Amino acid sequence: MEVSSKFTPMAEQPPPLAGIKVVDLTRYFAGPFCTQILGDYGAEIFKIEPVENPRGELGASKGPDNYFFLSANRSKKSLRVAIKKPEGREILMRLIDAADVVVDNFRPGVMQALDLDYETLAARNPRIITCSISGFGSTGPMRDFPGFDQIAQGMSGLMSVTGTAESGPTRVGIAICDLLGGIFSAQGILLALQARHRDGRGQRVETSLLESIVSILTWSAGIYFETGVTPAPAGNHHPLISPYGTFQASDRPFNIACGNETMWQHLVAAIGRPELAADERFNSSGRRLKNRDALTLEINRALAAHPAEHWIQLFNREGIPSGPILTVEEMFKHPQTAARAMLLRMPHPELGEYLTTGLAAKLEATPGRITRPPLAGEHTDEVLAAHGYSPADLKRLRASGTIA
Repeated sequence: MEVSSKFTPMAEQPPPLAGIKVVDLTRYFAGPFCTQILGDYGAEIFKIEPVENPRGELGASKGPDNYFFLSANRSKKSLRVAIKKPEGREILMRLIDAADVVVDNFRPGVMQALDLDYETLAARNPRIITCSISGFGSTGPMRDFPGFDQIAQGMSGLMSVTGTAESGPTRVGIAICDLLGGIFSAQGILLALQARHRDGRGQRVETSLLESIVSILTWSAGIYFETGVTPAPAGNHHPLISPYGTFQASDRPFNIACGNETMWQHLVAAIGRPELAADERFNSSGRRLKNRDALTLEINRALAAHPAEHWIQLFNREGIPSGPILTVEEMFKHPQTAARAMLLRMPHPELGEYLTTGLAAKLEATPGRITRPPLAGEHTDEVLAAHGYSPADLKRLRASGTIA
């Protein structure tokens, strides 16, 4: 499925990563999300799955193809190969020799133990790029610790600034460390491909769940750097700007982002409280921040006169950023989501219909092309035939349990 919004491809062009081949040895979420990004933009992803109990690690109650798997494994080809068998190892190495990238998210040291580390693979294929994603990276005292999203969220400082003083540390409602680990890994791979275009050699790329969050702490880290004070949980309000956060209308809460003095002047006029602009508690950005609780109370009193949608429309007409707080269901039914092609439907041989999110980065001339997630082993024969295996070879390998 070709993804577009207002953009119409100027001509039928291949997607930007067409011709790039990726051997995907990943599991769980961060690694699969990385390779899904590459696949969405045209790379050919060879997802290597075990012959026995493929996708069994997911513990799905409705079979292996539940939404944990489906949400991070579209736009790929699935091969079931027993890579620890000699002939399975030979298959894997033949794929790697013809590939551009190998991605894993094992603990540090596992790829070396399998003789699949960068140095070993580069000796065979100097153009190969390897990418490893782990919980904490390949160095440091925690290199061998198992790393999952919740652990990284806690260690990174993210949970300490999320939530409220009453709630205590709060995790983000999605696997944000996994997802950003996947995004930064995909970015690293693209950078390595660009460097290879210049000098002809591959390289090793690495990131971790912990680093993925530490690198984006931005102003939370900046507050600490500047003041030496650890930032407190900000709840639903911006730690540096006020009024900027969640406010209560007559029917439901909604968000206002009053980012500068002009917006502030427009806001107090729009809510019928122009005197607040001259109130000594609120007549500068610093005072509004210091007296945020009192200001929020005053604004909420005015907002109680009308429902949220009334204020959202009024504020946006006045140049004051404002928007609803939607549930996932409400978001997918919103006309803006539809206008930007962020909900896609495609047929699926087992599910009937497969729903997925659209692409955030929309390229006009070379758009991404999403395909449904593969069935386990769906492309084994196709891919191996393209790499020199005959029908007789495939029959023999299947009989020996090397492929499925």
